[in-house]
Amino acid sequence: MINPITRKSYILLCSLDYHQSYRQMSSTTPENSNDAKIIAPYGSWKSPITSDLVSGSDKFLFGISVDCFGHLFWVESRPNESGRLVLVKQGEKEGDEPIDITPKEFCVRSVTHQLQGGAFCISGDTLFFSNYKDQRLYKQSISSKDSTPVPITPDHGTPLVSYADGVFDSRFNRYIAVQEDCRKSSMNSITTIVSINVDNESIQDIAEPEALVAGSDFYAFPRMDPKGERMAWIQWNHPDMPWDRSELWVGYIGDEGEMQKRICVVGGDQMVVESPTQPKWSPQGELFFISDRETGFWNLYKWVESTNLVVPVFQLDAEFARPMWNFGMNSYDFIEDKDQKSLIACSYSQNGKSYLGILDPVQCTLSPIDLPFTEISTITSGIHCLYIEGASAVDPLSISKVTLDYQKSKAVDFRITWSSSRICSAYKSYFSMPELIEFPTSVPGLSAYAYFYPPSNPIYQANREEKPPLLLKSHGGPTLETRAILNLGVQYWTSRGWAIVDVNYGGSSGYGRRYRERILGQWGIVDVNDCCSCAKFLVDSGKVDGERLCITGESAGGYTTLAALAFTETFKAGASLFGIADLNLLKEEMHKFESHYTDNLVGSGSAYFERSPINFVYQFSCPVILFQGLEDEVVPPDQARRIYTALKEKGLPVALVEYQGEGHGFRKAETIKFTLEQQMVFLARMVGHFDVADEITPIRIDNFD
Repeated sequence: MINPITRKSYILLCSLDYHQSYRQMSSTTPENSNDAKIIAPYGSWKSPITSDLVSGSDKFLFGISVDCFGHLFWVESRPNESGRLVLVKQGEKEGDEPIDITPKEFCVRSVTHQLQGGAFCISGDTLFFSNYKDQRLYKQSISSKDSTPVPITPDHGTPLVSYADGVFDSRFNRYIAVQEDCRKSSMNSITTIVSINVDNESIQDIAEPEALVAGSDFYAFPRMDPKGERMAWIQWNHPDMPWDRSELWVGYIGDEGEMQKRICVVGGDQMVVESPTQPKWSPQGELFFISDRETGFWNLYKWVESTNLVVPVFQLDAEFARPMWNFGMNSYDFIEDKDQKSLIACSYSQNGKSYLGILDPVQCTLSPIDLPFTEISTITSGIHCLYIEGASAVDPLSISKVTLDYQKSKAVDFRITWSSSRICSAYKSYFSMPELIEFPTSVPGLSAYAYFYPPSNPIYQANREEKPPLLLKSHGGPTLETRAILNLGVQYWTSRGWAIVDVNYGGSSGYGRRYRERILGQWGIVDVNDCCSCAKFLVDSGKVDGERLCITGESAGGYTTLAALAFTETFKAGASLFGIADLNLLKEEMHKFESHYTDNLVGSGSAYFERSPINFVYQFSCPVILFQGLEDEVVPPDQARRIYTALKEKGLPVALVEYQGEGHGFRKAETIKFTLEQQMVFLARMVGHFDVADEITPIRIDNFD
C-alpha cells in the first residue's frame, strides 16, 4: 500500500482528566474570534504546518516488544535516512534518550511476501532480526554496547530467501520463522515454517534451516506454547487472501524437535467461511485466537483441546483484529489482576473508533478502559503495565505506557513514551477535527463512511459566500481502512483552507465481513461510486464547492483515483501516487501474496480490460498529476508514463514526477516533501480562484504552461 536523529525522549505524563481537558482545549475556538480573523480565499491561507514538518514527522512503527526485564523496544522508520528501519530501546530512566540498537549499516526489515512487520524477536538478552540488504537472519546481544550482529542463516549471494514472524523456541534453543524462498521463482515462491540453529560455531558452519511445516501456499503466526510442546500457526492457499479464508493448525513437537502430528482447529470445514488469525498461548497453555466465524466480525475464541472444539470468549459486532497486511500483528495480550486471575487486554474497533478493553474469559465480560486514544493497533504486556500503539485526532502515532489499577478496571496512569512527531502539540490551534459521516451510496438503502476535515486556521477565514475546495482521499489496499487520527499531511491542507474527506468505501475493513466483501468482483465500481457519492453528499450538504472537487490516492487508492477520473465526471482534477492503471499488467507482475487478490476483486477476464483506466484515457476530461517511483515493482513506471503521454497528446493539463531510488511507497523525506508541495500547487492552479501562500516553484504542467 521510508542522518542519525538525536533527540530527547518525548514523555508526556498526564492524568486522564488532564488529557481529556487537553483534547477539549485543542478543539475549541482559538483566541482569535471570527471578527478578528483575516479574510482570505480558501486555499490561500498561511500555515506553520510546513512540508518540512510533514516529511520529517512521517515516521512509522513496525513492531514493539518488551524483554524479560521490562525494557521497551520498537522499530521505527527514519525518513531522513532513506526510510531505514531501526530497532530502538527506551532509555533506562525518564528523560534518558532512547538508544539505537541497530548499527548504521543494518536495517531491520523483512521482504517476506512483500509485507511489513515481523522482522525481529527478542528473547532474553538476544535479538533476532532480518536485515533488509541481504535478508539473512542475524542475532545480536542487546545488553552489551556496540554488539555486532552475527548471521544465523546462509548467505545465498542474493536476498532471495527471507524470514519473518519468528519466535524463539527455548526447549530446543532454535528460532522458528516463516521462510519464503524465491530462488526458483519470485512469482511462485516456496513458503514454509522452518527451524533455525542459533548456535553456529562459525559463519562457515551455518546450515540450511529445516522445514517443520510445508505444503500450503502461505503461513503466518507460528507460536510455541509455554512448554515448547505444541506449535500453533495460520495457513491459507490460493486464491484466498488471509482475511477471506484461512486455517488454524496445532502441531505436536517430539523429543527431537520434529513435528509428530498436527490438528486443524478451525478453517478446515469448507461449509464454514472464516478467517482465523493471531493465535496465542496463554501462560497456562490455553490457545486463544480471533475469527469471524459466527458473527461476521473478528471476535476472540478459545480452543478446547480435549474435544477439538472452539468456544467464543466474547461476541460483539466489533472488529478485534485487522486484515493481515503485516506480520506480527498483536491486538491482544494476557495480564493478571491482583488475585492472579488471568485476563485479556484487547483492542477492538466499532463505528470508526478503537477501544481498549479488559476481557474476562471465564466470566465472558468485556470492560472498556477510558483512554485518550481513539485508535489502538497494538497491545503488548509489560511489567505491571501495558504498552499500546495508538493515536487520536490530536495525538500522532505514539506508544503509550498505560498502568491499570489492581482490579484492572481503569487506567490510573497514561504516558506517551514515543511519538512520531514530538512537536505536534505546538500546532493544535490549527488542527481540523474529523467528523465521522455516514452517506448514502448509489445502492438504495446502503451507506458508506468517511471522515470529513473542514478547513481550520486560527488566523484566517473565507467569505461567508465561499465554499472550500475539496480533496477526497481514497485509501490503498483496497482491503484497508482510514482512521480519524492526527495526520500532519491532512492538516497541511486543512490549515491552508482546503476541506479533506477520507473515505472508507465499500470493501474497507473495520465494519465487518459483509461490508468488506462489498467490493468482491466490483473493484473499480463500488469504490469509485462510493467516492463520488461522498463528494456529492458534501456538496449537497453545503460543506464544499461542487466546482472544485479533487481526488487523490496511493497504490490501490491511486487506481480508484484514476478510475474515477476515467469513468466519471465528478472531479475537476486528480493526483495519483504510484497508482494502478493497468489491471491486466498488475495481475501478470504481482508477487505471490497478492497474485490472486485481483481475481477476487475484479472478477471476469473482460472486467480487467473494461476497468483499467489506461485503456480509456480518451475519457479523461480533467487535469492529472502523476507521482511514480522508478524502482516500483508493483506498479511499473511505464503505467504512469503511458497515462502521461496519452493525456499530453489529448491536450489535457498533465504532469509526471518520477523519483530515482523510490519504490512502491515513498520513504525519503525529500520525496515526501516535494510530492506534497507539487500536489497542492498543481491542484490549486487547476481548480483556481486563489494563490498559494507558500513559496513553492511549481513544476511545468504540459498543455497549461
